[in-house]
This record gives sequence, structure tokens and C-alpha cells, in this order.
Amino acid sequence: MAGPTGGSGPDIAGSDRVNMAFIALIVAVATIGGFMFGYDSGVINGTQDGLEAAFNLSALGTGFNVGAILLGCAFGAFAAGRLADAIGRRTVMQIAAVLFIISAVWAGAADTSAHFIIARFIGGLGVGAASVLSPAYISEVTPASIRGRLSSVQQIMIITGLTGAFLANYILAATAGGSTAEFWMGYPAWRWMFWLQVIPAAIYLLALLVIPESPRYLVVKKKDAQAEAVLTKLFGAGAGGRKVQEIRASLAADHKPKFSDLLDPVTKKVRPIVWAGLILAVFQQLVGINIVFYYGAVLWQSVGFSENDALQINILSGVLSIAACLAAIGLIDRIGRKPLLLIGSAGMFVTLSVMAWCFSRAALVDGSLHLDDTTGLIALIAANAYVVFFNFSWGPVMWVMLGEMFPNQMRGSALAVAGFAQWIANFGISVSFPAMAAGLGLVVTYGFYAVSALISFFLVQAWLKETRGRELEDMTG
Repeated sequence: MAGPTGGSGPDIAGSDRVNMAFIALIVAVATIGGFMFGYDSGVINGTQDGLEAAFNLSALGTGFNVGAILLGCAFGAFAAGRLADAIGRRTVMQIAAVLFIISAVWAGAADTSAHFIIARFIGGLGVGAASVLSPAYISEVTPASIRGRLSSVQQIMIITGLTGAFLANYILAATAGGSTAEFWMGYPAWRWMFWLQVIPAAIYLLALLVIPESPRYLVVKKKDAQAEAVLTKLFGAGAGGRKVQEIRASLAADHKPKFSDLLDPVTKKVRPIVWAGLILAVFQQLVGINIVFYYGAVLWQSVGFSENDALQINILSGVLSIAACLAAIGLIDRIGRKPLLLIGSAGMFVTLSVMAWCFSRAALVDGSLHLDDTTGLIALIAANAYVVFFNFSWGPVMWVMLGEMFPNQMRGSALAVAGFAQWIANFGISVSFPAMAAGLGLVVTYGFYAVSALISFFLVQAWLKETRGRELEDMTG
């Protein structure tokens, strides 16, 4: 059977039988997982001072405490597809919600770096699972003609989660008088930044109770009556019955998927489509976007901004990111995925290069870097333009394409491998940033991200094929 994204809803978006209200409810609930993905990832931004003070961390130690969640994400993404095939998409998302709650409580209460790392790893398992299953689940219950737009909602929710974390962190720090200042019940504000995650995680867990299990999973488990009931509610009685038969027929034709499906049966080499997916997954991280999301407050403080100003800049970046994602949603099913990626790569190369130039003009004052007013303004504009270009292109498009570009038979295996590679690259970039910035300087560090953006432009040209308007069943390797 196909992996977690196998199959798609019939392309009947124009039919008056399509229950768009029900589809909207499903998308809204499923993408709360994207919100938690963003919130759990972004909450670390603004807590580094507290972590360093509480655990006496070195630059590398800070990087590992920040990046610990990403190792969990890699394993969560890798395991989620197979686990979802065994016990259901919705069930695995519910497990992810429970992991978010456990992680939030434990991370806030951690008394050692080791405990904090374990807590964040557990949260990462939930983030990794949600990152794979939310768009996968959506792809199984939505019409193909609007699949790109609806799948892109995931990225908006990720950014909304990040922005929500930035806003909560700002309010807590401002109210307490700083992230390390005492806030409530004798605990510093940075601990409450983690504990506050319990609220959206609990909402996610409860909301999952109101949406159905994936109809494709139900057919796999020979629960055709339940699957038809779901599909009928989505697309009408006639379309629901036909889709059950189509899914049943596709399962009869498939062999049990295995990782060897990723190899060409003749040459025994990795299929080009798999390489294309890995390029998308890895280069989305090599351009350095999560440095802005994870270390934004530290970055701006390092060049002369106050903690309060730095946290406000984070909020601005989040709002601009959401606006850019909305623009991408309006265009992704019109002009296609590949043009958006190319625009993003070019824009990120230019803006990252400008940031590197700005940092080259920073002066050392009392042991800290400072930018003059004009250069600081240019750096701020370039950084936010970079965030806009990313969220107009590689942010939403990577997740959309990974969910749709692979043939049905290999989709689960390919998505597992690409998801694992994406999170490992994220871990490498995030953990290495403090040491790179301290040892090589911000100029070299951001220069590396700029070069990666330039390389990504040519790799997209050479390796990626457009997927706009194609049915999932028509994808070839």
C-alpha cells in the first residue's frame, strides 16, 4: 500500500456536492499541527539567555540545547509515515499532541541541560510527526485542483505558530522585565515561555476528536463502510462510493512498499525523483532560515539592539512571513511550484548577501558588535526581505511538493527519507550557528547561506519538474 500521502481526493472542486465546509474544518484542525510545529520550534527564540544562565552553557552547548528538538523531529518524521499506516493518521497526530504537552511541561521545569535536551527531543518527535502527517492527511481528503492551496495552509500555520511564540515571549519578557526575571510563582519568564505551550497543545488534542480518520487508511484496514461514509460526507454519495472502489483497486495493484522502491529497478541507483526531493529538503535548511527563527533575538542583540527591540523584530518577521505565505497560496496553483522556487532562490541570494555586507561593517564596542544607524536599518530591511522571499517560495512550496511529487508506491518511503534529511540539515545548521558566528563571524556565516541560495537556484532548474495540476496517481519517478 502507499505511504501516508498515497491517493488524493477526486478532482471535483467545482462540483456542488463537495462539502467545502467539512473540508475547511478538517484542514483547520489538521493544520493546528503546523501551528504546534511552529510554536514548539519558535519558543526557543528569546529563551537562550535563561538557558545559558540556568545551565552554564558554552556556545556549542547553547547550539545543542536549541537544536535538540531537531533530532527528535528527524526521527519523528521518519517514523510517522509507517506508524500512521499501522494505527492511523489521526491517532498518530493525537500522540503528537500528547508529546507536545509532555515536552512543554518538562522543558519549563528542567533543572539540568540533560533534562532540557530530553524534553525538547520528545517535543521534536511530535513536531516531526505533525510536519509529515498534517499535509499528508490534507492531501488524502481534498480535491486535486485546490490541493496546492490547501496544503500551503500548513506553512501559514507554521509561521502563525512561530509568530505566536514570538508574541508570547515578548509579552512575558516585557511583563517580567526580561526573559531571566522572575515572572510568577517565583519562576523566571523564560520557563513560562515553555509552559504556555500546553494551551495550544491541549486545543490540538481536543480538536482532533472532531475530524474523521483518513478514508484511505480505513480502506487499507478493510473498513470500507466507514471510509465510504467519510468520502460521502466530503464529496457526495456517488463520488464517495466510486472513490472507495478506486482506492481498493489501487491497493490491489500495489505491492507492499519498501525502501528499495527508491532505487531504479534496472540501474539499482537512487531514482532522480528521490534526489530532487532530497535537494528540496536539504537546501530549504542550508539557506539558513531557521537561524532567523531560532536565534533572531540573539542575532539582533549581538549587533546592538536591546532585548525588547529584538523580540519586537521577531514579531515583525512573523507578520511579514504570514503575508508572504498568503501571496504564495494565491499563486501556487496558478503559476506553479517551480517559478516560485526560482524567485525565492534569487531573492534570498541577494538579501543574504546584503546582510553579510552589513555585518562586515559592524564595529566592536565593549566586546560586542554594533551597527551604525544606517547600516542597521539596511540589515533589518534585508533580513525581513529575506524572510519574505523564503515564505513566498521555499517555505510553503517544499512541503507541498514533498507531499505530491513522488509516485504512490514510493511516497511513504520517499517522504520518510526526505523528511529525515530535512530535519537533520535543520539540526546541523541550527547547532553550528553559535560556533560559526563566534569562530568565523557573521559575514562568513551569512555568506555561506547566500551561496547555498545561489546553488539552489541552479539545482531547481536542473532537477525539479513542475507538479501543478497533476493528479497524485500520475506522478512518475
